[in-house]
Amino acid sequence: MKKKDILLIGSVVILAALFWLVPRVTGMLREDGKLQLRITVAGDEYGTYSLEKEQTIKIQDTNVCEIKDGKVTMISAQCPDQLCRKQGPVFRPGETIVCLPNKVVLEIKGSGETETNPLDATVN
Repeated sequence: MKKKDILLIGSVVILAALFWLVPRVTGMLREDGKLQLRITVAGDEYGTYSLEKEQTIKIQDTNVCEIKDGKVTMISAQCPDQLCRKQGPVFRPGETIVCLPNKVVLEIKGSGETETNPLDATVN
């Protein structure tokens, strides 16, 4: 390998690292603590809750979630696989916990996010 090859490879690696790192750092700076938990059941909105207030939320007769220290966990579920309970806490915008048998979705939303549904996209 020549010196120019090494410089080219090094600059590509550095550029790739910057493209990976910059969105994450700016995303952390934009988070102003005004995150919300949006709960939907069978596609219908069940409620929206602030992550700043610690609380336990009973979702119909099937699930119970908890907001504690700005993180959301599913603490109880009436489903056979219990995957939603095993997933662990979510706290960043876009993260979700899904209980598929009960059709319950817990989604973290940022205060400035616009509501978009990827299923509404049209296919040409």
